[in-house]
Amino acid sequence: MPTSYDVVIVGGGHNGLVAAAYLARAGRSVLVLERLGRTGGAAVSTQAFAGVDARLSRYSYLVSLLPGKIVNDLGLTFEIRKRRVSSYTPVSRGGQDTGLLVAGADTTRESFARLTGDDREYAAWQRFYGMTGRVAERVFHTLTEPLPTRAELERRVADPAAWDALFERPLGECVEETFTDDLVRGVVLTDALIGTFAHAHDPSLRQNRCFLYHVIGGGTGDWDVPVGGMGALTDALADSARSAGAEIRTGHEVTAVATDGRRAEVTYRTGDGEGTVAAANVLVNASPQTLAALLGDEAPEPAEGAQLKVNMLLTRLPKLRDRGVDPREAFAGTFHIAEGYGALETAYREAAAGRLPAAPPSEIYCHSLTDPTILGPGLARAGYQTLTLFGLHTPARLFAEDNDTARETLLAATLAQLDAVLDEPLAGCLATDADGAPCIEARTPLDLERDLRLPGGNIFHRDLSFPYGDDTTGRWGVETRHANVLLCGAGAVRGGGVSGIPGHNAAMAVLGK
Repeated sequence: MPTSYDVVIVGGGHNGLVAAAYLARAGRSVLVLERLGRTGGAAVSTQAFAGVDARLSRYSYLVSLLPGKIVNDLGLTFEIRKRRVSSYTPVSRGGQDTGLLVAGADTTRESFARLTGDDREYAAWQRFYGMTGRVAERVFHTLTEPLPTRAELERRVADPAAWDALFERPLGECVEETFTDDLVRGVVLTDALIGTFAHAHDPSLRQNRCFLYHVIGGGTGDWDVPVGGMGALTDALADSARSAGAEIRTGHEVTAVATDGRRAEVTYRTGDGEGTVAAANVLVNASPQTLAALLGDEAPEPAEGAQLKVNMLLTRLPKLRDRGVDPREAFAGTFHIAEGYGALETAYREAAAGRLPAAPPSEIYCHSLTDPTILGPGLARAGYQTLTLFGLHTPARLFAEDNDTARETLLAATLAQLDAVLDEPLAGCLATDADGAPCIEARTPLDLERDLRLPGGNIFHRDLSFPYGDDTTGRWGVETRHANVLLCGAGAVRGGGVSGIPGHNAAMAVLGK
């Protein structure tokens, strides 16, 4: 007869570890089975370049949606730091290299004035983000509560104009009504396109859902830097789960889940063969496609991912053509490239027609400017810096014919757009690894599907949902058709991003909260 647990968790990513820690603290016997030889899933820190003492957040890299409640409840020894700059967007106008720097209020106002010639666009910016800030305050804390209905969430927002702009109409309408400057419009829209292939006026509102999750984190919308890299978070979660009594086994790939709604059997394989464990409840920290495969159900169609992820290590930051901004300021926040509103429209139309964008939009940030602890002491003293680039409007379909060739073509075009705003080629700043190769790696959606089993390379597992439910979604948004099998990965309602929210909510469902 197989060994029995109160809860078996399939997958040791951050959501599975959150659930394990909560349930073990509540006195449940918990087993986590992880396919890979390590925990953390996509939220890991890795020495990406041979012989180079730098640990990069290889896949997920910033923290916004992780509730302080989870950190406090689980006693996590985990630190985040605020970025002193929100964003910088370079542009050439009238033969002059300039840009929009969003930092403190005075700096931002002055930067808007230089860009647009008056204060009207800055005033619109203040009104717009004042509105999203109020929505964030009212919505974020509902994410760790039982799932509200649409009507209940609308009452919570208590702002008909904001509800209409974010939940009812395509975001492009609000952006175009609020702002007149092409660059400003583009900076606003980018938060609706991270990992999401959508048009500003997409009637499905998938862009609105993506935007909402990017502006409500922590009740402020701030995107913070995890000290020590993303792996520091998942290591702290694993420690919390183990210290509470959870058992974690890596190198154990779950192959099937059988259930009658009351008891379940989980079959797994290792390098030594197969095994089975029994459980009262099974939590699946994987995609809806994986859940269906484990249960023997028909899998839903995957929603394709749409991003290029590039990690780099530099010997120093490159010089900018815009001499009015220090590179240490420009790269401290989100550095937007080819992300004007018109440029985003063109890139979308090219990708929708089956072509790689000629001028790929992307954004960059430098982790090591805020947190140099990810660099070895020698690299930090020498002034080395990391860069993380995230490309937009590159759906998985564009890589289906020849992933390797498409990756190299897209990477070259993306770096050319960056070089266009630099005063020197980026290649001259790249560090080299122990083999003399440049310290740069790129991942397409198909690479992420292969490495992390993300369906279609979608970093959210499927299209994001609005954070409310109906009669089909269950009390916590993690329920399945089997009473004792729950989905605790990013594909749950209110999933996506590094948040731990689906893990928390699945644990609460098991505990009958």
